[in-house]
Parts: sequence; C-alpha cells; structure tokens
Amino acid sequence: MSVRDEHRTALRALDDDPAAVRAYLTAGSGLPGPRANLELVGAFADAAPDDLVRALADDPDEYLRCCGTCGLGRLVVQAPADARAAPTDLLRARASDGSWRVREAVAMALQRIGDAEPAALRALVSSWVTDPDPLVRRAAVAGICEPRLLRNPATATAALDACAAATATIGALPSDARRDADVRTLRQALGYCWSVAVAGDPAAGVLRFAALRESSDPDVAWVVRENEKKARLRRVLDRPA
Repeated sequence: MSVRDEHRTALRALDDDPAAVRAYLTAGSGLPGPRANLELVGAFADAAPDDLVRALADDPDEYLRCCGTCGLGRLVVQAPADARAAPTDLLRARASDGSWRVREAVAMALQRIGDAEPAALRALVSSWVTDPDPLVRRAAVAGICEPRLLRNPATATAALDACAAATATIGALPSDARRDADVRTLRQALGYCWSVAVAGDPAAGVLRFAALRESSDPDVAWVVRENEKKARLRRVLDRPA
C-alpha cells in the first residue's frame, strides 16, 4: 500500500467527523516547513465528501485550503454539465489566492480535470487564459503544461496556444503595469511552461518558439531565456533536423 493509499484509508474512516479530518490534515501537513505534504493533499482530493471539499476550499488555513482546492477538480468532473459552474467558479477564485501553495493546488485540480476529460480542460484553459486577472491566466498555463496531459495531441496544441496567448497579454501591457507582482508571477510561470509545451509537441512547438525568439519585447526575451535554460527544451532544440 502506498503512502497515498494509507492516507486515503485513514481519511475514509474519519468521513463522518469533519473536525477529525481537519485535525488529521493539519497534523500531517508538513507545515510549517519547506514542503507541504502533497501526498496527503492528493489523498484528500481523491475521495473526500463533496461538502467538506467545498468547505475546505474556503478555509482560512492555507493547507486546508490547498486540500479543498485540489478536490475541486474532482467535483467539476463528477458534476453534470449543468452543475459545473459552482465548483469551477470557486476554483477560479482560488486561482487568485494570496497563497502560492493554494495557487499550485489550482493547477493540480486542473490537471485532474485534464486526466478525466481533456476536452473540458481545454475549454476551461481557453477561457481562463484571456481572463483580466494575470493569476487566472497563470493558472491556465500552469494547469495545462503538464507532460502527462500533453500525450493527447489536441491538449498539446492547446498548451502551445495557451502559452502564446498568455505571453501576448504581457506584451500588450504598458511598462508600468508589467511591474505588478501578479504579472511577474505570470511571467515566471511562462518562464518554464513554454519548455513543457514545446517538448509536448516538438514539431509545432519548435517553430512557435522560434517565432517567440524574434520578439524585441524585453519581457518576452526574458521568457525565452528562462526556457532555454531548461534541459527538456535544449533536448528538443538540439535534435538534428
């Protein structure tokens, strides 16, 4: 039995006692510390009661909010099409969370959606990547730029499209707006997401990245330089033609 399975079994035994679940999660969080316990986050998200997922996604505690936020991906997938708006809206709200850990949990939730329903993830990312909030745009690219998801050719194309669209939103900003902390967070994500997207679809990705290299925009140039440091991209760019 894996560590995640052990957590899942322990949590299932506590399903009828939300206070006990909260205590178990808090005790096993790994916080304060450099690394949160992501196995426990995943175990909670796998099978926790829907009401508790929604409650923890709004919890003041950072780690509990991570657990609930990650679980929202399952709630979106399990809901019928006409009932997905509520968990999706809550997930979008968490994309703008002040905690970077919670924002990472949003990406994990999106990847759960992509594992189950690639087309649903692509539609959501297409919507979020043009959102006025740069942190929502950041969630879109961070969520879809996951290697396992890019084995799906349509998702690989969507990842390149999302990176291009998000990069263009930065290029369209005046210089003073680019100093905004949330815009910087989006730029940082693009500093690695392009390498994942290009590696996911090298045939199209190399050409699109080559076009990006031609830009004279200083922030786009920064994104290019950061991605060129990534081994995954260097392997693709160094392949014989």
